[in-house]
Amino acid sequence: MIWTTIPGAAVLEIRNLEVVYDDVMLVLRGVSLAVPPGSIVALLGANGAGKTTLLRALSGLLDVHDGEVTKGAITLEGEPIHHLRPAQIVRRGISQVMEGRRILAELTVEENLRVGGHTAALSHLDRVYGLFPVLRERRGSVAGYLSGGEQQMLAVGRALMAGPRYLLLDEPSLGLAPSLVAQVRDLVVEINRQGTTVLLVEQNAAMALSIASHGYVMETGKIVMDKPSAELLADEDIKEFYLGAVRSFREVKHYKRRKRWLS
Repeated sequence: MIWTTIPGAAVLEIRNLEVVYDDVMLVLRGVSLAVPPGSIVALLGANGAGKTTLLRALSGLLDVHDGEVTKGAITLEGEPIHHLRPAQIVRRGISQVMEGRRILAELTVEENLRVGGHTAALSHLDRVYGLFPVLRERRGSVAGYLSGGEQQMLAVGRALMAGPRYLLLDEPSLGLAPSLVAQVRDLVVEINRQGTTVLLVEQNAAMALSIASHGYVMETGKIVMDKPSAELLADEDIKEFYLGAVRSFREVKHYKRRKRWLS
């Protein structure tokens, strides 16, 4: 895919990336993708496909899990960043919202947000409260007592406190009711509209592709499909294996068609 980019804009690219855990377990196997500035890019895949490992590599968090990049590179504006520490990567404009929210449950809402802004000025607080009015209302509440949806808003808000150019979202809709999933979708669109580029990692393929301009599908540590979102939504394999388009129950018992990329 050849992307049209803004001259001088920060392009986040992954090229032929391999990641190994504990010196023996190869998890990413030559992954390449690009996240153009101003876009929403979706990364789809089942549990165990390697999506979270990819985000750890982007955020500099592989060391925590005894992982390392053994081949390839991650670049921002053409400069390698995969060797940098997490705080250095945040200062270059990349923030991650981890799966499971990971809020500081014993701190208040505003204390959580201020922790997220430790590498940047607190001028982003008004933006976060504008995006999430409920957080402003509950700014003095203990974060652990928020609902699941409110905790997800807090996790996203905390990441935005660093003023990122790129926001990495790891399963933001996981465990949320359908009405809250719709809210998350709309918030991602608004965050992007305000100028933040988004890499959206999701198992909810329908939601992700409905707002992304481009999508990648990952399986067993490799990118197996790479197309504009509209083409992925129309693809028969994607509809069947990721969008829940099932055949009749009579046919399911004997159904053996494989995904094209495994043929």
